[in-house]
Amino acid sequence: MVIRMTERQSGLDRFYSVIPAGGIGSRLWPLSRADAPKFLHDLTGSGHTLLRDTWDRLAPLSGPGRIMVVTGRAHRAAVEAQLPELEDLNVVLESEGKDSSAAIGLAAAILLEREPNVIIGSFAADHVIGNTRRFKRAVIEAVAAADAGYIATLGISPTEPAIGFGYISCGEALTIDGAPSALSVVNFVEKPNLETARRYLSEGSYLWNAGMFIARADRLLDQMAESEPELVAGLRELAAAWDTPQRGAVVDRVWPGLPKIAIDYTVAEPAAAAGKLAVIPGDFDWDDVGDFASIAKLHSAGRNSDLAILGEGARVLADSSTGVVVSQSKRLISLIGVTNIVVVDTDDALLVTTTDNAQRVKAVVDALKLSGRNDVL
Repeated sequence: MVIRMTERQSGLDRFYSVIPAGGIGSRLWPLSRADAPKFLHDLTGSGHTLLRDTWDRLAPLSGPGRIMVVTGRAHRAAVEAQLPELEDLNVVLESEGKDSSAAIGLAAAILLEREPNVIIGSFAADHVIGNTRRFKRAVIEAVAAADAGYIATLGISPTEPAIGFGYISCGEALTIDGAPSALSVVNFVEKPNLETARRYLSEGSYLWNAGMFIARADRLLDQMAESEPELVAGLRELAAAWDTPQRGAVVDRVWPGLPKIAIDYTVAEPAAAAGKLAVIPGDFDWDDVGDFASIAKLHSAGRNSDLAILGEGARVLADSSTGVVVSQSKRLISLIGVTNIVVVDTDDALLVTTTDNAQRVKAVVDALKLSGRNDVL
């Protein structure tokens, strides 16, 4: 969908996309690692990395010159290779990960210094989204809600009682020009157990929390400052120096002392409690590809095969087997009569589990960290 200036909703001409490209994706170990995190992999078979797909979704909305990427210093070369259109001005490098409040807040503060009335939208680099026309319509409504003074988020209509996602409890319809679908948010709910998730699904007033936030940059920072004033003071100090020769010295002094805290706690939850948060229900396919079970589901949907195979030149023989195989080696992998299997074969590590236990892979990563086995992380 091409958005012409005559079709733009209120505020869209001031819209800037922000892509936080951080996080290793530890539940996808040993495929995803510190030097090759989840967003730099093609996990869908599209031929593009998740980061590239994210860029391609956002460029028609904000324009390629109005997309900022926040990533680690170690990933700069890989990110720029994936996104040759990314302007140097819009590359924000973190010396160390500080979670989403610092990453998104810094982008907001920098853009606010450059453009006082800017509206920003934060979209993770490692999610899979289908029905891009519907996604774009939802973003346009969220921008209109942001222009009206709300902090907006996109909620995903749940298709199953998932326990791996947080939920948004929706309230009454809001009256916002350009955002006819907007609802108030009662509160955010942490990942539930299965019984609770089933109840949410049956009640019909809950959406999945996809972690996408759209707001005026000043409103977002003001909300964050209510609970974390020192964090925002540091972000504003960084932003003031960002486009000056003093950037390096200020980053080295300020960034290490910033707290690690997720934006759900600094912005989303308190904004919902104060009646400042609007949610646009999204009727598009969405997956955060959080584990190997998600990958198996993505690849089996609409296909005859129940065994997903990833990896260039993967050599797999399978008989009456289901699940997912990811191969980065040239070894022949043979599966006979196994169901819901997960096999990830790399040059220096092998993972074998099942899709039912895919969430437990993070515990392996935690154990490797404790034992000092950083060579395979």
